[in-house]
Amino acid sequence: MATIDGSSIKKLIVACDAGMGSSVMLASTLKKQLAKSGITVEHSPVANIPSDADVVVTQTGLADRARGVVPNIPVVPFQLFLGDPKIAKLVKAIQNGETVEL
Repeated sequence: MATIDGSSIKKLIVACDAGMGSSVMLASTLKKQLAKSGITVEHSPVANIPSDADVVVTQTGLADRARGVVPNIPVVPFQLFLGDPKIAKLVKAIQNGETVEL
């Protein structure tokens, strides 16, 4: 589990394996949800996660690979591309400037 201070998040990365389909839709959804918060949301292959990310969200099966690429950045693994409770908690924490454990 990682403790994430929502008020310190400026750049969120959606990391995926192939860069197609569901993860692109998730990145687009998060951009819309976080637009008023001024958060940059980008989509990236897991092997190329930018080092200036503040938090990374990725499928559970890719979480260890993501942690290997950016060991000092919190990685939030999720099961569902749409409606996952961890992503919803993260979005709420960012929008409200709260700290959350994920």
